[in-house]
Amino acid sequence: MNPSSLTRFAWLSIGAALLTIGLKTLAYFLTGSVGLLSDALESLVNLAGAIIALAMLTVAARPADEDHAYGHSKAEYFSSGVEGTLILVAAVSIGYTAIQRLFDPQPLEQVGLGLGVSVAASLINLGVALILLRAGRRHNSITLEANARHLLTDVWTSIGVLGGVSVVALTGWAFLDPLVALVVAANIIWSGVRIVRASVLGLMDTALPADELATVQSVLDEYQQNGLEIHALRTRQSGARRFVSFHVLVPGLWTVEHGHKLLEQIEAEVRGALPNTTVFTHLEPLDDPLSWEDQGLDRHSSPQNTT
Repeated sequence: MNPSSLTRFAWLSIGAALLTIGLKTLAYFLTGSVGLLSDALESLVNLAGAIIALAMLTVAARPADEDHAYGHSKAEYFSSGVEGTLILVAAVSIGYTAIQRLFDPQPLEQVGLGLGVSVAASLINLGVALILLRAGRRHNSITLEANARHLLTDVWTSIGVLGGVSVVALTGWAFLDPLVALVVAANIIWSGVRIVRASVLGLMDTALPADELATVQSVLDEYQQNGLEIHALRTRQSGARRFVSFHVLVPGLWTVEHGHKLLEQIEAEVRGALPNTTVFTHLEPLDDPLSWEDQGLDRHSSPQNTT
């Protein structure tokens, strides 16, 4: 799928956020539950996150240019980072409101109707979250995955709130409503921290996950068993795109054409095993000592003068 096509999932998230905001706000006004109010506040964050996701997916879809030779895919990390931060802000707001209500409990009204409206909103979020999560994993989009996990957090939040409101309706213990809201806030904080952490790791050029790294290594091992040497393997993730680089050491008597064909073959196999990957290779002679001194990020020895 063309990266620009991913924006349609962001539009789906925006539509769902607008609809659930309306439904959950209605549920709050019907019942007066601070738990349901916390649910509505989180949906406002969902809307902000979806709008940011749309903007960053649009930027990430831009082709490489003179100033961004590696493309714009890292823009996705800004989206997930901002969304994680918004989640944390929402959690603080919910906690503040819940503590106030904890010291001043209020009776709930029209609980049945309010719960019905909230359930409808939660089902909408669940459906959209599953669609976004599947799309995020299929297209390796951290933006869609973060948005999906946010919506799933919203669903679990709603389940907790609905349970708390139901217990209050049955027992009359109004203090349970703000207590549930505080538990909800703690859960939201955990979700926000995880999303922010994933964004930071992406911006720090963290290596590919262990399973993907093993896939690359399995391709390279096949060639190393045939007398070649491969070292200086480096990987990183940039949004939906992966970058892999390594050095291939071949007999010094090989022609440039022979070596080039081999590198093209290896690169093609890596891309076939791990789609959406950009592969950089460097050809070196096996019998040159300098070929073994450039495995680190920085090279400390100087090439010999051959003139």
